[in-house]
Amino acid sequence: MEVVGRVALVAFGVALVVVVLDAAVRTFVLPRAAPVRLTRAIARVNTRVFRLIGRPAHSYERRDKVMALYGPVTLLTIPAVSLVLVLIAFTSIFVGVDDVSWSTAYRYSGSALFTLGFSTANDERVITVVYVEAAIGVGVLALLISYLPTIYAAFSKREVAVTRLSVRAGTPPTPTELLVRAHRSGFLNRLDDLFEEWELWFVELEETHTSLVILNFFRSPNPDRSWVTAAGAILDTAAVRLAVLDAAWTPSAAVCLRAGFMSLRSVADYFSVPYDRNPAPDDPISIDRSEFDELYAGLAAAGLPVVADRDRAWRDFAGWRVNYDAVLLALANLTMAPYAPWVSDRSPVIAAGPLGSSGRR
Repeated sequence: MEVVGRVALVAFGVALVVVVLDAAVRTFVLPRAAPVRLTRAIARVNTRVFRLIGRPAHSYERRDKVMALYGPVTLLTIPAVSLVLVLIAFTSIFVGVDDVSWSTAYRYSGSALFTLGFSTANDERVITVVYVEAAIGVGVLALLISYLPTIYAAFSKREVAVTRLSVRAGTPPTPTELLVRAHRSGFLNRLDDLFEEWELWFVELEETHTSLVILNFFRSPNPDRSWVTAAGAILDTAAVRLAVLDAAWTPSAAVCLRAGFMSLRSVADYFSVPYDRNPAPDDPISIDRSEFDELYAGLAAAGLPVVADRDRAWRDFAGWRVNYDAVLLALANLTMAPYAPWVSDRSPVIAAGPLGSSGRR
């Protein structure tokens, strides 16, 4: 092979290795959201495959079983594809450095990448390349091994709060259920504690779900629960507390709302979800006035103290909801969240087929 061709092969291999290492660092090490073309390409392919597999399913439960594998499979696909690309890159480098056949270079590369040591050459240049490839292969696997505990620790902490919410707000969670149970159980006057707990949850969600992006697609152990529907229930409860309940003002609900919509917007920004960053209080929302009136009447019938001016309550509620309405519904659709009123019940994923989980508690 001519010198120019060999140099081109080495350059191609080095460039491919740089792409893989850059993606590995940005995906597994960098503690902030960063667009990674390789990772996104893998995720897009997996998304199409899983949606194609799940499409024939006639119920949400069957689609959920398919999509439950999406997060773990995508997580494992990233290092697998990275190793394949490294194998291809160093095969090209070996051909360029030692001017050997492609089959020989492939054996060199595979032996070095997986540290098997069954095939190499005595040339010092080739041995140096072998060392470099072996280090990269071990490094990629080490990153994955160290990444998994972090992923599952964040997942477990997220799901503990989601499960605890089902005790207070039912499954699927709703603001009406949460407030009525709070009234009957005697913790209505302690809602500030709940909002402060979820304020912290939202802050942690923003940090983990933008730096460990695959976490967004890890589904709850219970197929009828989701971090998205839980977030929606808490935000709506805080909005109802401020707009509907006739109780003394405290800042906890408002702070929780702000933490919540800022967190959801940060996640939405990573996925390039369009939304209005400065909506007007009277902009339209996905909740109808009739739906709000039904909630208002239900709370009043259950004996909760509600404000007398229902029109003012609606305007105040809509003014809070408009801050997170679009991103909440978009994330519910993106993650194929299970049925929940005022969240995923207006998602095209839910509307695609009959559901068997919509009435569960």
